[in-house]
Amino acid sequence: MPKNKKKVLCIICARAGSKRLKNKNLKILFGKPLIFHTIKQAIMSKIFDKIVFSTDSYKLRKFALKFGADSWFIRPKYLSNDKAAKMPVIRHATLVSEKKFNYKFDYICDLDVTSPLRKINDIKSAFKKFKKSKQDMLISGNRARKNPYFNMVEKNGKNALKLAIKPKKFYVRTQDAPVVYELNASIYFWKREACFKQRGPFCKKTFFYEMPYNRSIDIDSLDDFKMVEFFRKNS
Repeated sequence: MPKNKKKVLCIICARAGSKRLKNKNLKILFGKPLIFHTIKQAIMSKIFDKIVFSTDSYKLRKFALKFGADSWFIRPKYLSNDKAAKMPVIRHATLVSEKKFNYKFDYICDLDVTSPLRKINDIKSAFKKFKKSKQDMLISGNRARKNPYFNMVEKNGKNALKLAIKPKKFYVRTQDAPVVYELNASIYFWKREACFKQRGPFCKKTFFYEMPYNRSIDIDSLDDFKMVEFFRKNS
């Protein structure tokens, strides 16, 4: 490894349990298990020093190794249940990776296996812009199709409704309302120190990387899976 080169770790996480879409991480998408696509994208981006797969499943680990990721540990049970948050999983994978490879990483990336429509160039472009931005974190998303200032509501009592966000003025067209974005669970980057200090969904100094909706589907259900197939076939 060249001296003084910034070291970049990619962490890809996948659990065996999936309640809404059973065994989704190994569900066949375009002839390959779902996890294959994200591992391949990480490898093809050529920006990572190590690509580490974190899982609680020996079966998933076997597939990850076959597809080219490093995977030598099984995630602890307390990081594998339905209530486990993502950040402790990322930190755990970082620490065990640094112990194995005997050096610290400067940047950490999380690529979610349930967002396979990202392009390799999305990963490369996001990282390039993140480094240039000098922010502590990057998170990806897309422009929201619904707007809490205009057509997203909350129940206000039994049958009454109110806008999710109270606007300063009334908007008669959605395009006049403030632009809002959805986080698409596709690409995350952190500076190492920021990753271990983060409290909440993102850091105070966070760069937003915008992606189009047709590359932003996060698979959580069979309908999502079908949408991914549709967009991939028609892109």
